[in-house]
Amino acid sequence: MTTSRPGAGYGCRVEERIGEFVRTWWLESLAVVLALAGVVEGLVLAAPDGVSRGPGWFLPFGVALMAIPLLFVKRFPFGAPAATVLAADLIAFATTGRLVTDGFVAIFLLNLASWQFGRLDRRSSVMGLLLLLVTVVVVDSQADKMTGAAIVFPWIFFTTFWAASVFVTARGVQVQEAEDRAEQLAIEQETAAMRAVAEERQRIARELHDVIAHSVSVMTVQAGAVRRLLLPDQERERQALEVVESTGREALTEMRRLVGLLREQGTMPEFAPQPSLRTLDILIGTVREAGLEVDLDVQGTERELPPGVDLSAYRLVQEALTNTLKYAGPAHAWVTLRWRDDELELEVANNGRSEAATNGSGHGLAGMRERVALCGGTLETGPRDGGGFVVRCHLPLEPAG
Repeated sequence: MTTSRPGAGYGCRVEERIGEFVRTWWLESLAVVLALAGVVEGLVLAAPDGVSRGPGWFLPFGVALMAIPLLFVKRFPFGAPAATVLAADLIAFATTGRLVTDGFVAIFLLNLASWQFGRLDRRSSVMGLLLLLVTVVVVDSQADKMTGAAIVFPWIFFTTFWAASVFVTARGVQVQEAEDRAEQLAIEQETAAMRAVAEERQRIARELHDVIAHSVSVMTVQAGAVRRLLLPDQERERQALEVVESTGREALTEMRRLVGLLREQGTMPEFAPQPSLRTLDILIGTVREAGLEVDLDVQGTERELPPGVDLSAYRLVQEALTNTLKYAGPAHAWVTLRWRDDELELEVANNGRSEAATNGSGHGLAGMRERVALCGGTLETGPRDGGGFVVRCHLPLEPAG
């Protein structure tokens, strides 16, 4: 199926269709041209001083008959060129070998047959070449004078053409296999990336559930505590707080039900406190024990972060250091937190291999982008000036004061 380039004009579309037709039907088209040329050549060879044996009506069409089987080469990849070769034998017996050996069209058709044999599997290809070599002997045996040179030269000629076809076909198969492998690898990588993003979204959802559930629980408990302190005549306030309590419990129940769908079957809920930037020293200590030297630099005045942003910032640093351990090789890492009035800038840099990002699966970066997008921030990754790799993100914050 031909796909035209977007915006291509009529002339370009016609050119593409013609090119596609030639690539698909070049052998059949050439066979038609050679059949017509064979008629003309047959008329010349059938002159009184030319081929003397055979019915007069058959001579002009003898060579043209060799081209007809090639019109069915797609349906009969081996049978069509074999029929062309056998037709040369029959023509040599019916007339003389000169009708084949003295004409350009017949030789060209046998070359096409040898090329087609070279495109087949090894067994069929060798059988086709042997059939062609035997045909050379049969055709020359019907000529006026049979010599060794008249046999050896066509053998070398056809064998060379056949070998060239085998080589070109093998290279084409290798290229096609490489393209298929690359396409399959791209599909697998895309599938794996989509699966990694989905898993990261589930993880983010579970973590946010824990954060929000804690906040809603505190709100519900506080509303209940205030309700119990109300005076008997504060009925309207009591009803409002009862609605807050009821809504909070319903929200918690609904969140547990929905997040339960995201948890893998058999896994237990995590009851440990969620990590935050306050526990960054523990993370860096663990990474140092794993063999990576890490320096922490905090610039600006630290502020209290919303739980979701705090957790995402911690996970970003954790993922960046994990990637450094996996892919950067022997390296030194620097973690920098820059507190500003309206944003928090996180930077994790290393002086290891800068091609680390391309060596990895890229799924960690996909998870980072999901978290940054959730917080409305931006993420930058790439080679570091002076060597290494750097991950930098900007998380927006409410203006201070």
